[in-house]
Amino acid sequence: MEALSASVLPAGVRARILPGINGLDIHVLEAGFETKGRSAVLLLHGFPELAYSWRKVLPALAAAGYHAIAPDHRGYGRTTGWDADYDGDLASFRFTNLLRDAVGVLFALGHRTAEAVVGHDFGASIASYAALVRPDIFKRMVLMSAPFGGLPALPFDIADKPSASGAPPDIHAAMATLPRPRKHYQWYYSTRPANANIWHARQGVHDFLRAYYHHKSADWKANKPFPLKGWIAEELAKMPTYYIMDLADGMAETVAKEMPTPAEIANNTWLPDRELKVYSDEYMRTGFQGGLNAYRVRTTGRFGAEHEIFSGRTIDVPATFISGLSDWGIYQNPGAIDRMQKTACTRMKEIHLLEGAGHWVQQEQPDEVNRLLLQFLRTAAM
Repeated sequence: MEALSASVLPAGVRARILPGINGLDIHVLEAGFETKGRSAVLLLHGFPELAYSWRKVLPALAAAGYHAIAPDHRGYGRTTGWDADYDGDLASFRFTNLLRDAVGVLFALGHRTAEAVVGHDFGASIASYAALVRPDIFKRMVLMSAPFGGLPALPFDIADKPSASGAPPDIHAAMATLPRPRKHYQWYYSTRPANANIWHARQGVHDFLRAYYHHKSADWKANKPFPLKGWIAEELAKMPTYYIMDLADGMAETVAKEMPTPAEIANNTWLPDRELKVYSDEYMRTGFQGGLNAYRVRTTGRFGAEHEIFSGRTIDVPATFISGLSDWGIYQNPGAIDRMQKTACTRMKEIHLLEGAGHWVQQEQPDEVNRLLLQFLRTAAM
């Protein structure tokens, strides 16, 4: 696999393949590579994105004196060596192994530490575990769009107490029986048909992605998020259908209903069609199963016990959170944003919610994101 063509990259950003990292050949974008001795900043993307989603951030970090590094994760883009079979090795997509990939990238490029790890969407989960278990490597943490609400708790002081009885309520059955039957997108993304539904969408991959990005952005004016009262069906159903889908629809059908008009597409300055084509060309080639496997890791619960060994631990490096004011992602896990600031992260001083941005904050409002990132890196270093 060749690296992404320089013709689609901003000046000063290069693409390359790093071979032999945890069983992968990892495709990375980097800026600030010309000068040795710079501190690294590692940028971790979300779904359905690529390292390319940091194209507006990489040059700003390089101009400020950093070596900015953004890999295509396992399962994405031009990184190869991962298993695309639904029945393949799901364990390789567990978060501790994705963190191993990220550390391997950093080390391969000659850095034993990073000034910061920055994660957006599911990349925020990898960034959270990076800061939690390797604070000696990752000196600071920036999360975008996906709060870290803390670790699963091990049962404590239960030896002489009655055992709890009864299974917890089935949230999925409850959503399916609402007056407007619904289902949770993460559990849908974990099903066998999900990849084919979006890879072979009737509207095509390019228009699927156009509608998906539009639906979750500030351009979709109905995105007016607010805190939910709890993990109960009636509350979750207050979210838009890209999170709590209509029961009978796949994601391709869900977002097709919100396809922007030709005029809206022509006026989109944060993701013009020539940039969207970079995403759609990659996903037309690879499909989406690699990214969907991260949802399956979470929803199956098969690997959750690994995280219990860190139970009670907090993230203690300097941290900040940046998201769009129109991003429902900050509330989709009720209470997570409060737990992040009050208990899970001991040095998270500020939460920034940006006007004019939805879920794709570093693409929708790159100038303000870059300003906040550099401000955080300067102040956290003091």
